[in-house]
Amino acid sequence: MLSFASLRSTLSAAAGLAVIGLFLQSAHAAVIGGSIIVRGTDPVIATYQGNSASFSDYLYLETASGSTFIFNNHASPVGSTANLGSFAVGTELIFRLHVNNTNEDWFSGPAIRNSDGKAHARVTDDWQPNESLVEFEDLRGTPADDHNGPFNDLVFSFTNTGTVVPEPQTYALFAAGVLMLLALQRRRTDL
Repeated sequence: MLSFASLRSTLSAAAGLAVIGLFLQSAHAAVIGGSIIVRGTDPVIATYQGNSASFSDYLYLETASGSTFIFNNHASPVGSTANLGSFAVGTELIFRLHVNNTNEDWFSGPAIRNSDGKAHARVTDDWQPNESLVEFEDLRGTPADDHNGPFNDLVFSFTNTGTVVPEPQTYALFAAGVLMLLALQRRRTDL
């Protein structure tokens, strides 16, 4: 049986592992439903990376002052760029994908923003040095946990940003760390 001091030590170590896990999650990991956060004061530059969609989709940046058009998945040439401007560090950038064929809108970030309750954007931090990759899915009911696809209907990258892991993933990392440390502690006491 664990003493209070052992349990406290184990939980402290688990919290440390959870924090480390958050940093590891953001490095080259695809995060579905993560919030896109500005990292620095340099301008955010978006680059259109392509698509494999049959629907026609428009990408917008949503701000307090309104919507700003960025790309169309069938009209914008691959490699075209858009300077989105500079933002305060820590600002969340919310992107909206408007699907012309269905007249539906899908937003980056948590699934709760979308009418079907599903996340429609997958974000990979540091896809290139100081550049994140965002992949949108334009179909209603996209699986929220599909890390292998589809998320290919409008793909763009942008500089000067990072991803915040959504809360369920944060709790899962913490729980995994606690369970691992409890198992290690038990193994040590059994020896």
